[in-house]
Amino acid sequence: MLRILVDTCVWLDLAKDYRNQPVVAALEDLLNHPDFGLIVPQTVLDEFARNKERVAADAKRSLQSHFSLVRDAVRRFGNEKDIDPTIKALNEVDHAAVYKGEAVNESFERIERMLQAAEPIAATESVKARAADRALRGSAPCHRPKNSIGDSIIIETYAEQMAPVASWDDEFAFVTHNKADFSEEAGDHRQPHADLLPLFDGGRSTFWISPADMLNDLDQDLLANYDLQLYGATQVRGFSEIREAEHLLYKQVWYNRHQNLRISIERGKTKIVSGAEWSAAEPRRRQTLITQGTWKLAREAANRTEQEVGIQNLGPWDDFEWGMINGKLSALRWVLGDDWDMLDT
Repeated sequence: MLRILVDTCVWLDLAKDYRNQPVVAALEDLLNHPDFGLIVPQTVLDEFARNKERVAADAKRSLQSHFSLVRDAVRRFGNEKDIDPTIKALNEVDHAAVYKGEAVNESFERIERMLQAAEPIAATESVKARAADRALRGSAPCHRPKNSIGDSIIIETYAEQMAPVASWDDEFAFVTHNKADFSEEAGDHRQPHADLLPLFDGGRSTFWISPADMLNDLDQDLLANYDLQLYGATQVRGFSEIREAEHLLYKQVWYNRHQNLRISIERGKTKIVSGAEWSAAEPRRRQTLITQGTWKLAREAANRTEQEVGIQNLGPWDDFEWGMINGKLSALRWVLGDDWDMLDT
């Protein structure tokens, strides 16, 4: 069995960037296999729980704030001819960023499930003693001025898991992004710090600063398969594409209502009147009246719609098709910020 200890910073970094979802998915499937398992120190669980909300909020807030500032700067200082296309491009990216922000929440949930599926390992008294000794001696990961006792407990937990005779047939991997505390100083960061070399022989126990590198070492095709699954199936549609679809549906709904009005006029249910007649009519009576000017504008708008959309895309619709068109318009408007069932034209 390959038993893997993933440092807290790695889990947080994997979660906060949607581009790491293939790595998260690969780890999930790997850990469902009996030949692989996680070593989860209680310290890692505690640190992850303590930091996850802050990291998730920061990931979303930084993008939203950045795009807001850039849009404001473009409107204030951009060349007039460049403002509209630039804002449109920024809206595209901002829309995608919102979608990816939701992917961050999903990644946190998936990682939590992996961590909770493993048996948490509390720090034993011997682990605490060796961790404190590292701190007193200034031995990595406690060789820098900052307090790294948590990192020291994590690495000593890793060492303790390798020690029992029952584990001698197992292999181990330690994965961290914390190169400053764990990696070789002023050298190849892919190598462990000199103080930690006794824990890593490169065979039974390996040191990694990238979970992707560890996965590629196991199977070079592994991540490529998950990249295809993610980016081939879940690419968010662009903001302008959604707006174009909403605009077409809006035109189709409006045109259908215009045709119903035309039929109502032909059948005498609605009467064309002058502006003066409409003004003189009582409010309830006005529901069956339309002014000559309004009807003229409506017919002109219908002609423009036929030219823009194509008469073949404007019905007539059966009940099922009409329901689908209205449902699609409602859904897209909800995505764009309106309430459900907003079908005004």
